[in-house]
Amino acid sequence: MTEPFDETIHAPNRLRICAFLDATTEAEFSALRDLLGVADSVLSKHLKVLQDAGHVEMTKPTGRGRVRTWVRLTPTGRTAYRNHVAALRALFDSPITDDQRSG
Repeated sequence: MTEPFDETIHAPNRLRICAFLDATTEAEFSALRDLLGVADSVLSKHLKVLQDAGHVEMTKPTGRGRVRTWVRLTPTGRTAYRNHVAALRALFDSPITDDQRSG
């Protein structure tokens, strides 16, 4: 049985966001923006899609200095990302027969 392929995560920038967040507890908005090399508005749109799907949560802790936005994968998001990666791996690991190539 293959893992579910997640169209929300699959978009290249969203896949990169999830991959980065899976490797850490949380990341600051500007670090993600710099990683992707996109404008704030582009990152905001991708994060909104992921947030609406329940994959990420964003916080703006207040304190001294500038308010920064922090992003983290939710437990649901982490599971969805890992399942998506497993689905991609299954595509690469599946043997393709000659009939499938010509069909």
